[in-house]
Amino acid sequence: MKRLIGYTLFCIGLGMLIMWVVPGDFLGFLLICICMLLGYYLFCCGC
Repeated sequence: MKRLIGYTLFCIGLGMLIMWVVPGDFLGFLLICICMLLGYYLFCCGC
C-alpha cells in the first residue's frame, strides 16, 4: 500500500510540474484527457 501511495504522489507531482511548464489551457486540458484515458485503459483492461 505504501508503494501505491508513493507512486500516486509521484505522479501527482509530475503532473503539476508538467502543467507548470506547458503554456496554454487547451494543451493542458488535452494532456489531462489523454492521461486519464490511458490510465483508465491500463487500470481496467489489465494490459
